[in-house]
Amino acid sequence: MNNHPTPLQDTLAKPFLKWAGGKGQLLKQIVELLPAEIHTGEITKYVEPFIGGGALYFYIAQNFPTIETFLISDFNQELFLAYKTIQQDVEGVIDCLKALDGEYQMLDKPARKRFFYGRRSQFNQSLDTLNPQQFQTNWVRRVATLIFLNRTCFNGLFRVNAKGEFNVPFGDYQNPKICDADNLRAVAKLLQKAEIRCGDFTHTADFIDDQTFVYFDPPYRPLTKTASFTAYSKLPFNDDEQVRLATYCASLTTKGAALMLSNSDPKNEDQNDHFFDELYNQFTIHRISASRAINSDSSKRGKITELLITNYSSQ
Repeated sequence: MNNHPTPLQDTLAKPFLKWAGGKGQLLKQIVELLPAEIHTGEITKYVEPFIGGGALYFYIAQNFPTIETFLISDFNQELFLAYKTIQQDVEGVIDCLKALDGEYQMLDKPARKRFFYGRRSQFNQSLDTLNPQQFQTNWVRRVATLIFLNRTCFNGLFRVNAKGEFNVPFGDYQNPKICDADNLRAVAKLLQKAEIRCGDFTHTADFIDDQTFVYFDPPYRPLTKTASFTAYSKLPFNDDEQVRLATYCASLTTKGAALMLSNSDPKNEDQNDHFFDELYNQFTIHRISASRAINSDSSKRGKITELLITNYSSQ
């Protein structure tokens, strides 16, 4: 079976944000485990409730013409604003990014660092002025600032504190690509197909039926207490939330939807940790090879296994 159909548009859209846990490096393995019905045209709807960087959404939207409707969502308000704003006014975002890029590139290293922290402070101070319920012109500058910070901060992380403030430090890159106008326009074109929501993953239930493929990429369960990185939102995603997600997956299975879920594999650290094996014991659990990307100790970075969990058998 051909798992790599011909893309539908010339300029291939790719994630416009660097995103910790992004699925670009695992995309080939994920694609190999897509449900057969997505290739035969029986699946006509796609849902991604934790959109993050959107690598799989972009792949699906560009390669499967029989999928007619898309729903992407996230509980992270900044992500929602980013996707919605690029959908509504990509040229405004590009203009703001070009201005930021022009200012930044002219500065020496100390001035770049001051510029970064100045924009980060403005970004955090304007947090309470946003109304995510209705598109506003001030979203454009905020989204451009978010992309700028993401491209110039340490490791391209998105992390917030308990107040919801972006707190990643300066990254000190020599020549970061701050404005990729061609990609942003390609992203905007794809987003015309999508309904974009902000909220809990359960808020997608009304959209999902037996012709739907749903991909869940929630904040990963930490492998160790010191390796926790779930700070994509000021709201925690703990084991209770993982259980609630599994319950939701079970309810969607009764609707006949095809589901895939990514998560960390606890057995990397403890072979006796059966958390996901027990939680998804009615599903198919695949262990795939991945690279550990987030760890302050470089000696602990390397190949590990991650989980891809499906409610259908592999092809």
